[in-house]
Amino acid sequence: MVDLDQHIDEQSVRSLLKSVKDPEIPLLSIVDLGMLSSVEVNSDSRTLRVHITPTFVGCPAIDTIQTNVRECLSTLDSYTVEVVVDLATPWSSNRLTEEGRQALAAHGLALPPRFEGAFEPEILLNAECPFCHSTNTKLVSPFGPTLCRALYHCNSCLQGFEQFKAI
Repeated sequence: MVDLDQHIDEQSVRSLLKSVKDPEIPLLSIVDLGMLSSVEVNSDSRTLRVHITPTFVGCPAIDTIQTNVRECLSTLDSYTVEVVVDLATPWSSNRLTEEGRQALAAHGLALPPRFEGAFEPEILLNAECPFCHSTNTKLVSPFGPTLCRALYHCNSCLQGFEQFKAI
C-alpha cells in the first residue's frame, strides 16, 4: 500500500503502469506499447482516471488490460481508479517507445517502420526480416495470430516471420 501522505502525480502513475504487460506480448508494457493515452490525478477527490487506447478496436485483450491496470493501481488504496477505453484517440505504431521497439525485436517480431503523415498501405509490402535483416520479403497475410501482426516470408533466408503492423 502507498502512504496516504505520499504525493501521487501523473508521472508516478505512469511509472507504476510500466509493470502492466501486454497479455499477447508480455515483454512489452502498455506504456511502451503506446496504449496509455492519458492519466488524470485528482488529489482532492482521491480519484485516478486512466485512459487506454487499444491497438485495434475490438482488441480481445482490452478487458484483461483494464483489469491489470486496476490491480496495478490497487496499491494506491486511498484512490478510486477508473480505467476508460479511449476510442477517440487513434493508436498508431508510431506511439511505440524505443523500449517498446526493443521488446518487440527481443520477442522476434519485425519492427514496424516509422512513418509521417497519412499511413500508406504500401508500407506493409516489404518488412525487414528479423533473422537476416533482408528487405527481400513478401507479405503472406496482413493478419497473423493477432490483429496487430502480419505474416511474411523472407526470400533471402527462407524463414517465415511476423511483423508488428505499422498503422
